[in-house]
Amino acid sequence: MSKKPSRRPLNEMQQLIAKRRVARRLAMIGTYQWLMTGNTFEEIYLNFQQDLELAEDFRKCDAAFFHKMLRWSIENTEQLETLLNPHLDRKLSQVDMIEHAVMRIATCELINNPETPYKVVVNESVNLTKKFGAEQAHKFVNGILDKVASQTRPEEFRASQSSALT
Repeated sequence: MSKKPSRRPLNEMQQLIAKRRVARRLAMIGTYQWLMTGNTFEEIYLNFQQDLELAEDFRKCDAAFFHKMLRWSIENTEQLETLLNPHLDRKLSQVDMIEHAVMRIATCELINNPETPYKVVVNESVNLTKKFGAEQAHKFVNGILDKVASQTRPEEFRASQSSALT
């Protein structure tokens, strides 16, 4: 009879990372719902409380981070479009809604959460797109978000680029 290997409990930082990962996924789902329905933040938030699966996931996330990301991505359309549109080869309204939602929440995080390295934001967004988006959409999202990061976090972006060259 073999024993299952015991898992070490996550430390505080690992717990935060895991909770934020769930919050990003839920914020992407909420933003996608908003793009599809035009519902208000409050209506979408209420749906998260009423849907059993979403409510269960919500209990596993960083709720404040989720709330901030979802509300900001819904209520700051003009600022988000100003940052995203110059890098697109088509109108944002023509971008697949999953990729659109992912780019909105990533841009929100790039602007509002400087404590999260931009490469983490981009990587998490690429992973969400690989899981939920079209087959090669992660490449598109990666390219756009790198350009947005160079605008929103120019010092961090330059430092990262120069360290990659050495």
